[in-house]
Amino acid sequence: MKIYIFLVVASLTFGFHEKVVSSRNLSPYNAIFNFGDSLSDTGNLLASGALSFPVIGKFPYGQTFFNRSTGRCSDGRLVIDFIAEAYKLQYLLPYLALTKDQNIHPGVNFAVAGATALDTKFFIEAGLGKFLWTNNSLNIQLGWFKKLKPSLCNSKLDCDSYFERSLFVVGEIGGNDYNYAAIAGNITQLQATVPPVVEAIKTAINELIAEGARELLVPGNLPIGCSALYLTLFRSEKKEDYDGNGCLKSFNGFAEYHNKELKLALKTLRQMNPHARILYADYYGAAKRFFHAPGHYGFSSGALRACCGAPGPYNFNISARCGHIGSKVCADPSTHANWDGIHLTEAAYKYIAKGLIYGPFSYPPLKTSPYKIA
Repeated sequence: MKIYIFLVVASLTFGFHEKVVSSRNLSPYNAIFNFGDSLSDTGNLLASGALSFPVIGKFPYGQTFFNRSTGRCSDGRLVIDFIAEAYKLQYLLPYLALTKDQNIHPGVNFAVAGATALDTKFFIEAGLGKFLWTNNSLNIQLGWFKKLKPSLCNSKLDCDSYFERSLFVVGEIGGNDYNYAAIAGNITQLQATVPPVVEAIKTAINELIAEGARELLVPGNLPIGCSALYLTLFRSEKKEDYDGNGCLKSFNGFAEYHNKELKLALKTLRQMNPHARILYADYYGAAKRFFHAPGHYGFSSGALRACCGAPGPYNFNISARCGHIGSKVCADPSTHANWDGIHLTEAAYKYIAKGLIYGPFSYPPLKTSPYKIA
């Protein structure tokens, strides 16, 4: 899911990838196209000029790997970055920051931090319009892809050949749809939002297949009950509200409900499109490992407290978020799973990515990568 709300991103192609792109003929994928929100945005929100969450365009965001802020909502790389590395492709260029001299054939990122699966109209009618960070919903992102498609291939034969070795990543998306309802305190609306969110994802996948997509990876939601944001906003005095990992049972149960419905939708899509490979990415299961045993995965500072934030039970304060006055960053982000109370650290995203690429958290499995993530 994506309890991880605010968001943004900006990304460039780096020297490391310039040297390895020539090797991509060894990879089963020659291109990656990504749709989603802040969990995978590599610069679109930042490029859009949005001022709603400007701190992600500044340090300490990006400090771990890029040594500068890129608009990614983390201290470093995201899951989509590690997937690109595993298949020796350049980091995905954000669509809204494209220039004429850039090579888009290795793939493009359409994800926008704060994006929703449902269109703006849904939230306005539900009285949640004031919570929106961006109007670049999944449907808008699909429109960008369709607009860019003629620059990627010229004919049906050309497109079929090109997309045959392209990976389409649809999500994680839907987390913000739920975040807005939850933060507004509308729990009834939260539950009622699941069917239309899943239907929107299903519709998007069908549209991409109609456009030529042949392999699609569809992530589910994270265990949001383990998010510092939710743990802080919905703190309970009742011990029975928490599981053995210190996470809120009700919100993890909600994430499981979304994931169950999404998997059922993917099953239907496979029956409707036997010529396409539709994969489910189990973000929930991959992340639950380090929430259950953080020390085993190197998170000596735990998995629930934010690395960057302000004093509090989970080092998260909605009024002094990471990058704002009153916040501080930890000495070593790699010892934390949670980065800013909303998003995860590069170290946590790497474990999730490895679980997808090398197993066992992608169903069916992604095509084998001949390379290893460092």
